[in-house]
Amino acid sequence: MQAIVLAAGEGSRMRPLTSSRPKVMLPAGGKPFLEHMVKRASNAGITEFIFVVGYRLESITERFEDGSDFGTKIEYVVQKEQLGTGHALMVAEEMAKDRFLVLNGDVLTDESSLKWMVGTDGLAVAAKRVPDPSRYGVFEVERGELKSVKEKSRSPPSDLANAGIYLLNEKIFDVLRDVPVSERGEYELTDGLNALVSRGEEIRVAEIEEWIEIGRPWDLLNANEKLLSSEQYSVLGDVEPNATLSGRVSVGVGTRIRSGSYIEGPVVIGENCDIGPNCFIRPYTCIGDNVRIGNAVEIKNSTIMENTNVAHLSYVGDSVIGSNCNFGAGTIVANLRHDRGDIQSYIRGEWVKTARHKLGVIMGDDVKTGINTSIYPGTVIGSGYRSEPGEVLRGRVTTERRK
Repeated sequence: MQAIVLAAGEGSRMRPLTSSRPKVMLPAGGKPFLEHMVKRASNAGITEFIFVVGYRLESITERFEDGSDFGTKIEYVVQKEQLGTGHALMVAEEMAKDRFLVLNGDVLTDESSLKWMVGTDGLAVAAKRVPDPSRYGVFEVERGELKSVKEKSRSPPSDLANAGIYLLNEKIFDVLRDVPVSERGEYELTDGLNALVSRGEEIRVAEIEEWIEIGRPWDLLNANEKLLSSEQYSVLGDVEPNATLSGRVSVGVGTRIRSGSYIEGPVVIGENCDIGPNCFIRPYTCIGDNVRIGNAVEIKNSTIMENTNVAHLSYVGDSVIGSNCNFGAGTIVANLRHDRGDIQSYIRGEWVKTARHKLGVIMGDDVKTGINTSIYPGTVIGSGYRSEPGEVLRGRVTTERRK
């Protein structure tokens, strides 16, 4: 079976984290999100992948190359203009086999559900029941068959969200050639599904067991909680006497855990890191390669990307921190509102409810904070920002302006 993976977009809702990488290459559970997909799909019987790439494509091609390091075969096709999911699939038409899976690069399901789709006859789409279907494209279903796909609606016909996983054949290309541009100015794959149904094609709707999506920055924290429970753990670095690793803690090659550090798993720490002394790293934290965590630092439920330095006497909770950042000594990230209400954060021009009781900062790459900087819950800091000593950061903070 062949899988066509749609991975060409930036992921504008994930800004500023996508300033230097596409959304599918953001780390979750200690590795790029796309790597989890390749692993699970391979285990489900996928032997060939076609990656549709575009934005920052080199970060994908350099990581995966021809797929041999991942035990599979990977080829690439470039979507030069990101004109929608239907257009992305059309770009791969010449490389597609008669029958194939289509996988959105920003979603992940369990291996058993993928195995079912690989082994089933006919056409199929994956669905997941969600509490707020108005956020998603939703399937209208009749006797287990797809009747229509309704894109984000205030009155969705069901709670079956489109999970972004499709079992299709060459007929999809015939209908996509006639699909008009959507209201968003894109060619939608879901419009192709509606066209297939209108032509009399039967498409089964399969409810999947697990569904992990990364549509918003804090989704990476949710993904960590789910993915870290299934990771394999090993300690390959140097753990000094009087350092404590409690539970499932993975330590990469060349990493040093200094005396007095207490690390409570599940936690993944990358290669060539310098951790401690006397720091506290709490569960569901993922630390990338070449990261420095200083004396008396506490990290809780956070993602710290590669080449970042969190200096002594700092606190980071429920946050996503980009690469090449530097926290001045005494930088404190607040992750809880005084009134204990849900926290809002900034996405693509508007403030949205995160439905999270605790959320710290979403920080882009190459941010430097001055000593004793304080950061409010839900703050978004754009790449390249420099704070002054003792500064208080809140809301949306960029090099151009603050809101």
